[in-house]
Amino acid sequence: MKVSIIENSPKVMRVDISGISYGMANAIRRAAIGGVGCFAVDSVTMYENTSAMFDEYISHRVGLVPILTPKDYDEKDEIVFSLEAEGPATVYSKEMKSSDKGVKVANDNIPIIKLAEGQRIRLDGKAVMSFGSKSSKFQPGIVTYKAKEGKDFEFYIESFGQMPAHEIMRRALDIINSGLKEVHKELKK
Repeated sequence: MKVSIIENSPKVMRVDISGISYGMANAIRRAAIGGVGCFAVDSVTMYENTSAMFDEYISHRVGLVPILTPKDYDEKDEIVFSLEAEGPATVYSKEMKSSDKGVKVANDNIPIIKLAEGQRIRLDGKAVMSFGSKSSKFQPGIVTYKAKEGKDFEFYIESFGQMPAHEIMRRALDIINSGLKEVHKELKK
């Protein structure tokens, strides 16, 4: 097996891996998009909404804002994001205030709603860690691969901002490795 990094930035990673099968290439892709956990707002409590938009529309927009997902958090952690705004204004993701200074929105400039004069919104969104296999809002990025020659595959990893692209790949490989160790342990019984 040979690994060559073609591009490595926080947003995008391109890596060439030779000496693996189609099955292994697909396992890496599926682990990255479905098994790497990240935070997303999963439920919203709307306290006030005098805008022209339905509560559900605003809740959906808030749920799709990428949230930084540090390594030392897990599925038991819950983070509350509070949002309060009054028009006239365009409300951006940077106005979502986190209950945990280690977890915040990944991109400050995502528009959530435009409020007219006198319109207000006030809400709390509970962010939890889950997986892309549950909902695409928990998917940390896009991962694709193309076969070049025989057992040579070029992977393209694009992060949505929750973590750097190379971290998505590393966590996906850790998931595969952990699963294989578990199978190996069970076979020894």
